[in-house]
Amino acid sequence: MGTKNLLGTVASTTHTTTMANAATVQKEWLLVDAENEVLGRLASKIAMLVRGKHKPTFTAHVDTGDHVVVINAEKVRLTGSKWEDKEYQRYSGHPGGRTVEIAKELKHRKPHAMVEIAVKGMLPKTRLGAAQFSNLHVFVGGEHKHGPQNPRKIDLNSIK
Repeated sequence: MGTKNLLGTVASTTHTTTMANAATVQKEWLLVDAENEVLGRLASKIAMLVRGKHKPTFTAHVDTGDHVVVINAEKVRLTGSKWEDKEYQRYSGHPGGRTVEIAKELKHRKPHAMVEIAVKGMLPKTRLGAAQFSNLHVFVGGEHKHGPQNPRKIDLNSIK
C-alpha cells in the first residue's frame, strides 16, 4: 500500500499519530492579568488555555490544558450598558427560589464570580469540563497564592 519510487520499487508510507493521555500531558502554570480586559474576550482566551487548544498535542477527550491564574478579576470591563442590563441568575431548588442579580451587584458581592461564570460557560458540560474548570484559579487584586508554581505571565494579545 505504498507508492512507487524512481526505481520502481514500492516505498512504505507509514504515518504515526500520537495522542495525548494523562501520563504524557505537560501542564504549565500561566498568569493572566485581567485589568482593563473585556470580559467575553478574556474568558474565551482563558477557556482556550484551560482546555489546551493552544497546544499541538490537544486531544479532545483528555485534559491537556494548563493551570491559569487570573489576577485583578475585579477590574474587567463590560461594553455598552451591560453593567445594568446583564443578568446573572441562580436557583435554590425551591419553588420561587430564582434569584436574579445584575452585573454591578454581582461585582460588588463576588468580584471573581463574573470571570469564573464566563469561562465555565465556554467549557464542555461534562466530567472533563469540570476537571478542566478546576485548573482555573481566579483572584481579586494583584496577589495570588500560587507563587511557588512560578506561573509564566502570558500576554492575551499574543493568542489568536
